[in-house]
Amino acid sequence: MTHASDTRQQILDTAAGLFHAQSYADVGIATICERAGVSKGSFFHFFPSKRDLALAVMEQFRERLSETLIANAFSTKITPLARLDRFVQELYAFQKEQTDTHGHLPGCPFGNMVMEQATQDEALRRKASGCLNSLSNHIRSAVSDAVQSGALPPVDEAATAEAMLGYLEGIQLLAKAQNDPELIRRLGSAVTAIRIPRDR
Repeated sequence: MTHASDTRQQILDTAAGLFHAQSYADVGIATICERAGVSKGSFFHFFPSKRDLALAVMEQFRERLSETLIANAFSTKITPLARLDRFVQELYAFQKEQTDTHGHLPGCPFGNMVMEQATQDEALRRKASGCLNSLSNHIRSAVSDAVQSGALPPVDEAATAEAMLGYLEGIQLLAKAQNDPELIRRLGSAVTAIRIPRDR
């Protein structure tokens, strides 16, 4: 007998894969239910709307990235700048695996949602923004440690972290446009050269 938590998780996992590989707008509830092997009644029991499902999908992406990609990249056992380099390596590995699996590079799940829905749905925009801010905070921690250790000169740490994340989101977008994960590997190392000076 299938437990309710298993059914909810099946819907979440199915939607996460479809939203990331295709898009939020192009994937309907009927398709999600068919792929997940659940009825629409089961869907609406767990998620009042497709928007509610998308919010839960983004939170799951955030949690899973924190447990895997983020945990691997931002370990305090390695030097601060090495953490940023490791983050690039992890992004590359993630996008390459997705490209090998689906035949196309899907891009950042949060960036995708922003590009697609930021002007259409405020709740989805806020959630995606919060997930991106979470990434920025990890980068900021590495930047702060790099400044303290002397590996970076004094900088505006918050602005530098945001600029670094903006650069990495940008190269993922270019990689998606070219369907080429190698672009992330080729250009990603430049992230550690980004500096936003403190206001004088």
